[in-house]
Amino acid sequence: MKKNRRTVRFSFVAKPKFILVILVSFGTIIGSSSSAFAFKALASQQQTISKTISGKVIDEKLGPLPGVLVKVKGTAIGTATATDGSYSINVPDNDVTLVFSYLGFITQEVVVVNTTSINVTLREDTKALDEVVVIGYQTIKKKDLTGAVNVVDNKKAQQIVSRSLPEALQGLTAGVSVRNGGAPGQGAVVNIRGLGTFGNASPLYVIDGMLTDPNVTVNPEDVESIQVLKDASAAAIYGSRAGNGVIIITTKKGKIGETKIAVSSRYSISEVPKLYDVMDGATYAATNKLAYQNSGTPLQPGVANYDGSVNTDWGKELFRTGQVQDYNVSISGGTNTTKYLMSAGYFKDEGTLIARSFDRTSLRINTETTKGIFKFGENFALSTNNNNQPSNEGNPWYDAFTSLPIIPVQSNALISTINPGGWGYGNSTFATNYSRNHVAIANITSNNANYTKLFGNAFMDVNILPWLKYRVNAGLETSFDKSKYVRKDGSWYQAQSFDFSRMADNRSQYLSYLFEHTLNFEKTFSKHNINGVIGYTEQTTQSENTTGSGVKLSNIGGNYFTQLNATSSIPGDRSSSGYLDRFLLNSYLGRLNYNYDDRYLVTLTFRADKDSRFSPKFKTGYFPSAAVAWRLSKEDFFKVDWINDLKLRGSYGEVGVNTLSTYQYTAFLNQAPSYTFGPNQNIVSGAIQARIAPDRLKWELKKTTNIGIDASFFDNQISMTVDAFRAISTDVLLQLPLPRYLGNLRGEPLLNTASIRNQGIEFELGYRPKSQNGDFKWDVNANISFIRNKVLGLGNQGIDPLTGLPRDYVQSGNTRTQIGRSIGEYYVLKTNGIFQNQAEIDAHNAQKLYAKPGDIRYENLVDGGTRDDINDKDRQFVGTPWPKFTTGLQFNTSYKNFTLSTQFYATYGVTLYNAVISDLDSYGNSNYRVDINPWTPTNTNTSDPRLGYNFSTDVGISSNARGNTDRWLEDGSYLRLRNLQIGYNIPSNIFGKAKISNARVYVSGQNLFTITRYKGLDPDVVGADANLQPGVDNGIYPSSRIVSFGVGFGF
Repeated sequence: MKKNRRTVRFSFVAKPKFILVILVSFGTIIGSSSSAFAFKALASQQQTISKTISGKVIDEKLGPLPGVLVKVKGTAIGTATATDGSYSINVPDNDVTLVFSYLGFITQEVVVVNTTSINVTLREDTKALDEVVVIGYQTIKKKDLTGAVNVVDNKKAQQIVSRSLPEALQGLTAGVSVRNGGAPGQGAVVNIRGLGTFGNASPLYVIDGMLTDPNVTVNPEDVESIQVLKDASAAAIYGSRAGNGVIIITTKKGKIGETKIAVSSRYSISEVPKLYDVMDGATYAATNKLAYQNSGTPLQPGVANYDGSVNTDWGKELFRTGQVQDYNVSISGGTNTTKYLMSAGYFKDEGTLIARSFDRTSLRINTETTKGIFKFGENFALSTNNNNQPSNEGNPWYDAFTSLPIIPVQSNALISTINPGGWGYGNSTFATNYSRNHVAIANITSNNANYTKLFGNAFMDVNILPWLKYRVNAGLETSFDKSKYVRKDGSWYQAQSFDFSRMADNRSQYLSYLFEHTLNFEKTFSKHNINGVIGYTEQTTQSENTTGSGVKLSNIGGNYFTQLNATSSIPGDRSSSGYLDRFLLNSYLGRLNYNYDDRYLVTLTFRADKDSRFSPKFKTGYFPSAAVAWRLSKEDFFKVDWINDLKLRGSYGEVGVNTLSTYQYTAFLNQAPSYTFGPNQNIVSGAIQARIAPDRLKWELKKTTNIGIDASFFDNQISMTVDAFRAISTDVLLQLPLPRYLGNLRGEPLLNTASIRNQGIEFELGYRPKSQNGDFKWDVNANISFIRNKVLGLGNQGIDPLTGLPRDYVQSGNTRTQIGRSIGEYYVLKTNGIFQNQAEIDAHNAQKLYAKPGDIRYENLVDGGTRDDINDKDRQFVGTPWPKFTTGLQFNTSYKNFTLSTQFYATYGVTLYNAVISDLDSYGNSNYRVDINPWTPTNTNTSDPRLGYNFSTDVGISSNARGNTDRWLEDGSYLRLRNLQIGYNIPSNIFGKAKISNARVYVSGQNLFTITRYKGLDPDVVGADANLQPGVDNGIYPSSRIVSFGVGFGF
């Protein structure tokens, strides 16, 4: 028999792809026979049984514990507690020991002596809850970590009303920056340990071994644990995809015990916590009239003749009280050989802005079956998302405040050929305003998207030897996406050119296959422990898209047909396009962990990736890492009673970034041009090079050094983790500016030219009193991060037109990324108060040509000696969008069955650019702030310049409205109560004979208050460009204030 088994094992290793056939063929057989096998074995064991022991297992809160494993020590006899915590087990008629064990609780042993009834209370083991950590292709004990790995408290993450799991991570762990928008269906922007690339900076997400993006598509309620791999030593096992950090997510699985059903429901209401306070119709008309008079400009007819009949509050027209619904159900259970879990969820978010909603329906199933040396399992999730919104024309969070209150939302008097709906917007014959009417957009347009995604994996484990396990894993991710944009006849802003009704139908499919073969091993020799993993992976990814569009939709009585064949059939009125992308990544990987007596620990990791997206000479990259740790507290010379554990860590590693799109290293031709040749000037079709081929494209490489301390004190009541790191990213992809005549009509080519450094210190501290046997319990956790980035190089960026010297910066709007400074710092004119009189203007000289008392004074950094000398040469660095530190605080307490938890988050030292205030205060064609306080000869103690019209002949007024000044920069520091939850655990005995094992009700508040000096709607800004302009607020969809009511039951 042993000989046969060795033969089978050898064949699996030699021909790993054959395992896929076995996995499919044997899965059904084993799944159906495993339960029968277990019961037969149990019946055989029970032939010698002659005594019955029964009782109940509860926790410290007196609640029943279902699924507790009860075994007779030293035998295979066992059972599990029922939903009410009760159990009954037959044991031999002599002295035996019962062992009660349950994940997350301290195992308890009870000797059976002349009794048939044993009741047990299990105590929670907080150390066991996070004892095992998933680090990529392996699990190890948390105490044996040598790299920078954070274990996120998933219970705290699930308290947040979030559309996606990444959104809930804000403030829960050091070194992880999360910026959230409030739009339904919007994903969070996550950065781990700063920004080290100019491309996609999102971390790699690994869900149950499958690499995928959890934004929006993954139900947070399905998640069991979250680990964040921050340094290269921890993340190097993922090689070229780990440069932005790795977040490993493990979903819930079935446990041994009776079938359990969990049901939860949450209903939330949301609102915008803050709005800009702008003028009403009468106040606006009076202010605008004065502004035009001050500038010597004829009044607008709509202002001159304003009679008060129209007073539109655009905020009330566009904003509403939102609703969020979240429902979840799961069924789980298992035996010694088979475990299973099935879950379903429904989430719907009707946001605080009209005509926008997002909903997600999710299904998940996972099973595991053990048969001898084999274990089979699968974990698949299906989600369908619907994102409904109007056209993304304009920005409603900008236009709602800049629109004029004297313009109606809709009026019959405004009906025209191009505006059949009579929608109100700016008009040069009434009042000029270029803001969009978003009520009109919501009625005229729709942009509905549906995403159906299936992802997961199936695996088989073979225990070749007690210390050696082989796994084959087959992963799949596929999505079928469709979206339809419809635009009916109509218009919604001033000077909008006539446009026919139109539609666009988009279909796309994403398909990714993953095959992995790994060998895990672990061997202990005396005080030496060696474990690790080696493996081979192969992933093929393909995306395909087809789009069809047309104009002049058929309609009957205003009811439009939105199919493509309902558009005009005239040549040129319909169009179609599509693409197909495919790439392959194959890899070899390995990790070796050595542990001597829990004192000295060494980890060596290596991965080689070959990616078809890179240039032929640079398709393969190698990513090594090494880490060591020394547990001083195990040394004989270290005898400090109040220090329970003290471990020093150090690591170095290299990882990469491979977010390059396909075919970037190839040149291609544009066949559109036509040329004339010869004496007859005949037109001949031709081709021109449209993109220069950068044939040396390769990985972005990040080299990280990390040192850390893990410690616990005073009987493990206090835990502490400190990490200091330096990460240098080289070969960072950046566009090379080239003249178009060189053949780069399709954009500037990407080259590996830049380098960036990120460095910082992270602290995490937790306190949980040990003596908490009474009714009152509490704990507190805090983290803080200090991270700085610096640009070390940018490659050839051409010549600076102002200086004639080589350019050492990249300009993006009012931010500049320059060598020696942080990414995206503000590079603007610096203001220096307001001119109070002509003498100050004369002394300044640089604005003497046009300035008047009451105008903004700018610093003349480069003095050209002229009277009109304020220009781009006078720009200087003023502020950074990167905070000096971010911090999170979580406090939890309970008294009997009542619980209270709070989460705070804060960021300090960040500067934001408020583009909305820039428009409101520019005295242009927008509304005004209600508290604007213009300078006058009798009102000189103000920061607002004299009132006028921006687009008049008064140059001083237009100079005051410059967008490239520090006048629009604000302190974006804030402290926010991220979450407050009050709950009550209903005692199970209150339900009588109903089979309800646990029940909980709670009320929670999210973003209940924010303390900040920022005038914008939300200081948690997702910038206009997440990389080069991370702090520019162009009118973001703010995070909502949410109040929730929830209930959960277990059966």
